[in-house]
Amino acid sequence: MKALSKRRTGVTIYEVARRAGVSIATVSRTMRDPDLVTPETRARVLAAVDELGFTPSRLGRSLAEGQHAANGIVFPDLIGPYYAEVVLGYEEVAADLGRSVLILATHGRRDAAAQVLELANRVDGMVVMGRTVGDDIVERIAASGPPLVLVARDPVSTVDTIRTDNERSARELAEHLLAHGHRRFAFVGDPDDSPDVAGRYAGFAAGLRAAGIPVPAPVRCSFDIEAGRAAAEALLRRRTRPQAVVCANDEVALGVHTAATDAGLSVPDDLAVTGWDDVMAARFAGLTTVRQPMRELGATAAHWLHDRITERSSDRSRQRVARRSQVLPTQLTVRRSCGTHHPREVIR
Repeated sequence: MKALSKRRTGVTIYEVARRAGVSIATVSRTMRDPDLVTPETRARVLAAVDELGFTPSRLGRSLAEGQHAANGIVFPDLIGPYYAEVVLGYEEVAADLGRSVLILATHGRRDAAAQVLELANRVDGMVVMGRTVGDDIVERIAASGPPLVLVARDPVSTVDTIRTDNERSARELAEHLLAHGHRRFAFVGDPDDSPDVAGRYAGFAAGLRAAGIPVPAPVRCSFDIEAGRAAAEALLRRRTRPQAVVCANDEVALGVHTAATDAGLSVPDDLAVTGWDDVMAARFAGLTTVRQPMRELGATAAHWLHDRITERSSDRSRQRVARRSQVLPTQLTVRRSCGTHHPREVIR
């Protein structure tokens, strides 16, 4: 009988398995990596595929391999350009790899740990970002659940971790502001709420201590413009107001900038303001900030998670690759919001 030259629609992996006399897992393995099966089995499966005109779908392969064809990603929140950029970087790579993405935001959820554990049962791998759940939950999933990758979080156990440089750039920012002659500082953001902010505050504090300048306690607030505005209004009511305000992110900085302007102050003549992230609005506002590779964070996480899922499903590799940890570089980006610049300084 002459083999069919045209692929038919509607043929399932189950029909191929029956025709070849093998399991659907063997059909999937043959289509994915023929070297994993014997030559005789491979010949039977490929003959059945050709005779039936079978074209494997990603969903069919996933079902045969006991997978969900979906990855999970856990965020502290989904409000704001920073999280949007990370998600875009992650989803672009996941889509290229043929995987859907289930997103869980833990902000405001009393049962965040339970929600994360439930998601772990529905996906082939998961990214956990920031301080969304405790280390105990991460270790529990790492021990018996799907592969994990941590983003913007301190390392936990044997889990892969991707972060950006916070302390070095924050210290560089503090030194830059000191060079402008500023001596009274405020830091707006909550180090207890985010490992990233904790690193930024630590670098900022180290820069001030090295210059013999007192380190102010952080003015704790959330990561949005209104929170920054409210924090600035409180700062500006102080008898001695700061000369420079270092903010945990650009949105907080834009809120501080707005509050200062509303109070009749000039930025930077009366008050220097800096942010972190380098979102689009910061560029239009002339905000001095620290640029971090937000999309690259998400994209790297997606690639690493795919590697771990592939590693787990491969019969050829029983030894797990050692934990990976990477710190992506950040860059101080000087604009007009921090004061007059020397001629050699580049304003981006």
